[in-house]
Amino acid sequence: MKKIFVCAFGAFLMVGSLAGFSGCGEKTASRPHYSIAGEYFPDTRKLTAEMQVTVPNLTGKTLESLSFELWANAYREGAKYAPISPLYRDAAYYDGESFGGISVSSVEGAAGFQVCGEDENILSVSLSEPLDPEKSVTLGMNFEVTLAKVNHRLGAGEHNVTLANFYPTLCAAGENGFLEYVYASNGDPFVSDCADFDVTLTFPSEYEAAYSGEGSISRVSGKKTLSAKTERARDVAFVLGKGLKKIEASAEGKQVEYFYFGDDDPETALKAAADSLSYFSDAFGDYLYPKYTVVETDFPYGGMEYSALSMIAPDLKGSDVAAVVAHETAHQWWYSMVGNNQFETPWLDEGLAEYSSALFLEEYPEYGVNYRDFIHRSENGYRTYFSVKSQLAGDKDTNMNRPLTSYSGEYEYRNLAYDKGVILFDRVRSVTGDKKFFAGLRRYFEENSGRIASPEDLISCFKSGNVGELIRSFTDGKCVI
Repeated sequence: MKKIFVCAFGAFLMVGSLAGFSGCGEKTASRPHYSIAGEYFPDTRKLTAEMQVTVPNLTGKTLESLSFELWANAYREGAKYAPISPLYRDAAYYDGESFGGISVSSVEGAAGFQVCGEDENILSVSLSEPLDPEKSVTLGMNFEVTLAKVNHRLGAGEHNVTLANFYPTLCAAGENGFLEYVYASNGDPFVSDCADFDVTLTFPSEYEAAYSGEGSISRVSGKKTLSAKTERARDVAFVLGKGLKKIEASAEGKQVEYFYFGDDDPETALKAAADSLSYFSDAFGDYLYPKYTVVETDFPYGGMEYSALSMIAPDLKGSDVAAVVAHETAHQWWYSMVGNNQFETPWLDEGLAEYSSALFLEEYPEYGVNYRDFIHRSENGYRTYFSVKSQLAGDKDTNMNRPLTSYSGEYEYRNLAYDKGVILFDRVRSVTGDKKFFAGLRRYFEENSGRIASPEDLISCFKSGNVGELIRSFTDGKCVI
């Protein structure tokens, strides 16, 4: 059952046509546009910001309200849904319990606003006037984010300040209203349409900055100001650090950067980023963004993807470096460029990104991971999970199309979204053969770039009923592995 929570005001309503505020009534652009100007103050761990967001109405219905996710509120004291699972909590909260959150002080150009949702996770904005299809409205927001002392996506970490999912984010539109999701510690709850971003971020001059998109940094009176721009992106993210170093390479005509603070072999991570970007461009389709950044930052596990930027944990060793970098790079295709509903069907991007990592390592054996060993590891992990689950719980439900909040924990989520996903794609490849398999993935990329794709969209790209039956047998939990 979808966790879609519709706040007061209503989401999609059919009403008459009127002019609106600051651009409402003008012909719409093809994507939302965010202009964010913020400053980070390390002494108080606060980010103050002003944001102007232009929202085009592409729903085909007249809107009286808009919904925005407040992901930063998951870090507040008393949150119902914690941002970090018990398995990683101690590693993440390095200085004991700590809290953060977001406070929205004003929304200009609106009739009113309120924070609501199941876990104070939604900013519901009632529009001053109805917004007709193919028209747009521009809103101004003032907000302040307090960072918890935590090694995570959003926080003041032990070494760096990580700023991701910090701004009110327009909810993606579903068939019956805006898709409003709570935070989930298992997986990534973020479901966003593509947008354009212009961000200026001011911070103390002793920090270096890794960031999404193209940009430049100026210095004035002991501070730096970063101006960055990203188009057709799901999100933007930044990492600030006093000890960040940078090395660069290129791949497919794109600049590739690696920022690090403790990596004693940075060339390996940089090479893996450049090699995987080149491989996936050839295998699936051209990389969209002008630059790709990988940054080693305070993160308790593996890595995390954002449009044009990936984060990796500082404790990766040996072949895990290339495997994680390749996985996060694959997310530039299977999340950033081709989106999906990560909350409801997380296997669609995580399983495909993990399998894409296996494909990359098959092509580049110098990184020390054998393709068949990779697949066998996933098979063995999944079978062990299934055996334990059957013996201890008597529950053999291995359905993959389930919301993140339905997973019992990291172990179940990992095995169903990642390991079973890897096995699924390996079986599809075996059934179709390499030529049809890669043609299907290229078609999936071409037809769904810039969209939020569904499992049925993926199935249709293989042009074979047998593939559909195979994939559904996995996702419905009916196949035996």
